[in-house]
Amino acid sequence: MSKVAFVKTRDRISGLNSALNLLGISQMQGKDIFVKPNYNSADPAPGSTHNDVLRTLVRRLWDLGASRITVGDRSGMGDTRQVMETKGVFGLADELGFQTSVFDELDASGWAHIGLADGHWTRGFAAARPILAASALVQTCCLKTHRFGGHVTLSLKNTVGMVAKQVPGESYNYMSELHSSPHQRRMIAEINTAFQPDLIVLDGVLAFVDGGPDKGTQVDAEVMLAGNDPVAIDAVGTAVLRHFGTTAAVSQGPIFEQEQIARAVELGLGAKSPAEIQLVTPDAESEAYAAEIQAILTQG
Repeated sequence: MSKVAFVKTRDRISGLNSALNLLGISQMQGKDIFVKPNYNSADPAPGSTHNDVLRTLVRRLWDLGASRITVGDRSGMGDTRQVMETKGVFGLADELGFQTSVFDELDASGWAHIGLADGHWTRGFAAARPILAASALVQTCCLKTHRFGGHVTLSLKNTVGMVAKQVPGESYNYMSELHSSPHQRRMIAEINTAFQPDLIVLDGVLAFVDGGPDKGTQVDAEVMLAGNDPVAIDAVGTAVLRHFGTTAAVSQGPIFEQEQIARAVELGLGAKSPAEIQLVTPDAESEAYAAEIQAILTQG
């Protein structure tokens, strides 16, 4: 059973703390933790990770005994260093004592080739070694649709920022392959075979139900999710998007037949059905909201 903390909230700080309390996380003592946010662009949340989420998450990880914390990403819609600068990440690093990693600036030795025998990538993909080398991976993503072919960009798609566009010294463009492929959503799921998250936080205080990933039709979804199963997180997130009315692509068919989720299930990356997801809540208001989402999830 995959446990997903489900907190109805308008406040990211209290909502995230509540979600982490529900999970009872205790396995971070002495670990070198890599935090992968959503810095595809510098647009305000849900276009990118909100600083309240990053600050709260880092503080909790220190409290849980982390020995080292690194925050890093590769932006898809801008220069990563500039995006992180605009978001104030380097100032937060000074304030909170974490390290930073700008994947655009990794040399060839900073990337590891990952192959998948029955995958849809023609030559596999290149994964960021700083994440592979860490002893724990924490993901924080947003709740939004994706107008460029992903359909949704939740935890599974957040891993695209862990893959090289091009490895220095090589001409092959992994992102061109991904974004031009009819198998794009399956390929997104396949990236997740390289990374096993110890914690995923999805900030759904605000959500894009259309458009995205940078700008879109915004709603007050008022939810914070947390868990360690990317399939469960994305299935619940998709149900929340459906609750508010979303795109035809995201609304179509059973949630577990959405291509990112279906391929992730084939690869054994998480829950196989809604019956394997348990929503845990801190209060009656969250429980009532979760019951509505559970009904959508169960119906498909």
